[in-house]
Amino acid sequence: MRHPDDEYEDEDDGHALDDVDSDDHQALVWNLLLLINPGDEEAALRQFDGYREAVAGGGAEARDLPETLAGIIDWTAGFRIPDEDVATLIDCLEQLAARWGIGIDWGGDADDEDFIAGLDAAGVLAIAHDRLREHGYSLWLWQTGDGVQAGWMALRRDDQAMRELAALLEFELRPGGDAL
Repeated sequence: MRHPDDEYEDEDDGHALDDVDSDDHQALVWNLLLLINPGDEEAALRQFDGYREAVAGGGAEARDLPETLAGIIDWTAGFRIPDEDVATLIDCLEQLAARWGIGIDWGGDADDEDFIAGLDAAGVLAIAHDRLREHGYSLWLWQTGDGVQAGWMALRRDDQAMRELAALLEFELRPGGDAL
């Protein structure tokens, strides 16, 4: 399988936001969805339609963007898993990485209950972030404030664009290696 980032060479060659109107909230959301669905515009379009439906129905506000998107992208392009459910977090991260043909080496058997018992959510996210970086991807987390880890993957070359979009959309985003 070809990864969307196979030709990746230059850190500065990522998704550009130069042509995006910073006052056009929907354009910013669309660009965010493109970043978290690299090479899969169909998935981004389906998720964008879901976002527009949520906004039209009055179920979403700008300050709740990550929460709104979580329900739309969950287990397809993102995750929202309680801290204490490490096994499910590992399973979800493996499924998201598998979407791009990537396997995550956890440093032990992810199916072994004793191995899982020795891990916590922050450690799992740090491992996933490091392993994904080796393949040209970044794991991003957003603050939920409720004992839940939530985030998505994007191409590493798009790190700066991801930071810029988060700032323009006014939500806190941090690399997966910086889990709380």
